[in-house]
Amino acid sequence: MLEITDLLKEMAKKDASDLHLKMGSPPCFRIQGGLVQHDGSSLSASDAEKMALKLMGEERFSKLKEIKEADFAFSLVDIGRFRVNVSFQKGSIAIAIRRVVAGECLDIEKLGLPPVLKKLAGEPRGLVLVTGTAGSGKTTTLAAMINHINKTRKTHIVTIEDPIEVLHEDNMSFINQREVGIDTESYQEALKRVVRQDPNVILIGEMRDHETVRVALSAAEIGHLVLSTLHTIDATETINRIIDFFPPYQQKQIRTMLGATLKGIVSLRLLPKVGGDRVPATEVMVATSTTREYVLNEAETSKIKQAIADGDYYGMMTFEQSLEKLYQDGKITLENALSTAENPHDFKLSLQQKGLV
Repeated sequence: MLEITDLLKEMAKKDASDLHLKMGSPPCFRIQGGLVQHDGSSLSASDAEKMALKLMGEERFSKLKEIKEADFAFSLVDIGRFRVNVSFQKGSIAIAIRRVVAGECLDIEKLGLPPVLKKLAGEPRGLVLVTGTAGSGKTTTLAAMINHINKTRKTHIVTIEDPIEVLHEDNMSFINQREVGIDTESYQEALKRVVRQDPNVILIGEMRDHETVRVALSAAEIGHLVLSTLHTIDATETINRIIDFFPPYQQKQIRTMLGATLKGIVSLRLLPKVGGDRVPATEVMVATSTTREYVLNEAETSKIKQAIADGDYYGMMTFEQSLEKLYQDGKITLENALSTAENPHDFKLSLQQKGLV
């Protein structure tokens, strides 16, 4: 039988981002965005159960049979740290494992992220959001920003995560990392009390509902730097999603709070990199008098994209501008750039007009 530790070692060796395990199929790695089956036999229900037990321990595993779902982190000495989801499908256990970027690799520049993220991480107060689909690099980006703060500022950082994925050691900052289900009952309970813990920076793993959003906005409003994530694809959708969390009679107030506190939105998409690995394409919106006005005025929110396109001076960029630079620098192929662009025809025409193709 395959051992889960051997699979995790192979995952790291192959530089796979994810590992999927279930009865009736061989282990499956996600490498550079695509799924690749392990050269081995299919797993039995017993194999998957034993792997889950090894990862979870007896106490957590015993609860799994009642609640049917579990999210947690797992560390393997000299190999790395992993985020694990255990669930049931067709009555048997299925496991999805994501490899977490090591702390020493959490450098904004080395990860290919825009330098403006350092400026956003340096804000003394306000709200910074990192958005994107699942697997687009949100957690890694937030961790890189926390790492930058930790190396450059004497401040108190409190994180609320489900689960804790990247472990941070105190450097210049003092860091408390709290895990939902272990250190606190829920996001809501943790957020009720977080401002009493004397934080300068608050990281909320994910803004899941209107209560989480309200507390995040309130914390930013009273002088904290709040970092969080949303599953949205760009800045305009992010603004609209936050507003839509609330009933119509509260939306004007939320727009006002958002306009006063929002410092920036970073949206991510991961693309295959020429020569291997992956590279992020980013849209970055930075708060200016223009973008604030568009946030406050519902009728003008749709103009945010144009403000981003014109905001190079402030470090802003659209996805198309990011894709163009990545292609021009030889980091991505034309095919991958076109497949990611919102309007491939217009994007290619723009490249042709600039003599890039």
